[in-house]
Amino acid sequence: MSSGHPLVTQDEPLEKVVAQATDNAVSWITLDRPRAMNALTWEQRERLIALLADASADPHIRAVVLTGRGRGFCAGADLKGAQGGGERVAGDVARTLERGAQRLIAAVLDCEKPVLAAVNGTAAGLGCHLALACDLVLAAQEASFVEVFVRRGLVPDGGGAYLLPRLVGPQRAKELLFFGDALPAADAKRLGLVNRVVPAEALEKTARDWAERLAAGPTRALALTKRLVNSSLDADRTAAFSAEAWAQEINMTTRDAREGVASFTERRRPDFEGR
Repeated sequence: MSSGHPLVTQDEPLEKVVAQATDNAVSWITLDRPRAMNALTWEQRERLIALLADASADPHIRAVVLTGRGRGFCAGADLKGAQGGGERVAGDVARTLERGAQRLIAAVLDCEKPVLAAVNGTAAGLGCHLALACDLVLAAQEASFVEVFVRRGLVPDGGGAYLLPRLVGPQRAKELLFFGDALPAADAKRLGLVNRVVPAEALEKTARDWAERLAAGPTRALALTKRLVNSSLDADRTAAFSAEAWAQEINMTTRDAREGVASFTERRRPDFEGR
C-alpha cells in the first residue's frame, strides 16, 4: 500500500492497519497504527467506509464496535500521508472534504446497525468526530477528546460543527471549538459526549457486553429508531411524527416485531433474530 507515510510500509497491509473481525454477530473494527496514534490515511478511511456499508447490508452483523490500539483512538487525518502536488483550484478543498471526511462521518451516522465507539485513548480532530458520530460512546479513563483544528488555524471539518451543538448545545460547542483544549473522558461524560467512562482494563469487556446486548436486540427496530432520532434533530414536529408513524408501520412487518408482541402476551423473553 502506498500512503506516503513512513509508518505505513508494504509490511503493513490495509487489513492490518484497519482490522476487522466478527464475533457473536458483532463486527469489531480496530484502527491498528499505534505508532501513528491511529491517524487515518486515505486508504484506511475508504476501508472504514466500506466496512460500515458492509455491516449495514450483512444480516449476520447486528452491531459494530469501533476502537483503536495503543495510546490513541484516532489522531485524525494523516496529514503526512495526504496526497499533494499540482496547482490547487477553487473548489478543491471543499470537494476533498465532501468526498473524504464528511463521507466517513455520514457512513457512521447512516450505518443501519448500532455503532459503538470504545475510545481507548486520544480522539483528536476527525478522530474526535468519528467517535462522537457513533450511537454510543464508551471511554477509558485515560481517553481525551480534542477539537484540535483551531490550534492549526483551521475550521473544524468532518461534521464537527454539526455534531457538537446537537450533543452539548451551541455555547459548549463553541467553547470546545474556539479553545481546542483537551477534554478528559470524565468531563466529556459530564457534558454528555460520552455514555460511560471505565478503567482501561474494563473497556473491551464493557464494549463487548453492550455490543452483544445490541446484537441480541430487534435489529430492524434499532435501525429505524436510529434513523428517527438522527433525523428528528433537523425536523419539525409534523415531519418527526410522520416519520415515527411510518417507521412503526414498516417495523410491524418484521419477524422481530411479531415475536416481541407474542413474547409479551405469552409472558416470556423474546427471541429476536434480527429480521
